[in-house]
Amino acid sequence: MRHSERHRTHRTGWLRAAVLGANDGIVSTASLVLGIAATGASTKIILVTGVASLVAGAMSMAAGEYVSVSSQADTEGADLDREKAELVENPAQEHAELMAIYVKRGLDEALASSVATKLMAHDALAAHARDELGISDTLAAKPIQAALASAGTFAAGALLPLLMVFVFPAAALMWGLAGSSLLFLALLGLIAARAGGSPMLVSVTRVTFWGALAMGLTAGVGAIFGVAA
Repeated sequence: MRHSERHRTHRTGWLRAAVLGANDGIVSTASLVLGIAATGASTKIILVTGVASLVAGAMSMAAGEYVSVSSQADTEGADLDREKAELVENPAQEHAELMAIYVKRGLDEALASSVATKLMAHDALAAHARDELGISDTLAAKPIQAALASAGTFAAGALLPLLMVFVFPAAALMWGLAGSSLLFLALLGLIAARAGGSPMLVSVTRVTFWGALAMGLTAGVGAIFGVAA
């Protein structure tokens, strides 16, 4: 009888970047719009500021993700090159290292030695990358994927509070934008929890708490400077 297991580890690369991007898009844009609105600025200024935040934020997220994940990929590549050289120069020592790893995981020495021999005969570099270095195709750094996911979701997240500027009249903009943005964050938490298999309540509470804190502080700053002006 076949047993199909559903694992979500393969999603961690793009899911982390996507959730980070959408969360930052909603929080930063909503906070900025609230801060500007609290100064008493006109709707036109609020919209221009929000659009500028969307464009700048999306590009910043893409560049930041690409640079940071590329650094991770460079490190992984350097480790793989070093491991490849060691396999050529001293295969016996590399076999012993792999065997020791399997012994620590519970195999007896004879079985560990046999497993190490067979895996190295099949693909020595892949075996050492996976079991010695912790590098696999599933978890390997993917800079372009991370950059695109982060930038795209930031833009999508930032667009939501911007649209609320058109929905709510000026008199109700502050409360309407804050409430709708918290709703968007809660939905993001639900989606992230669903995709990643994590507890939904924890995910929702986490994103809404920090979002509310950011928006509250920014609106407070805007109100202070607006009164001062």
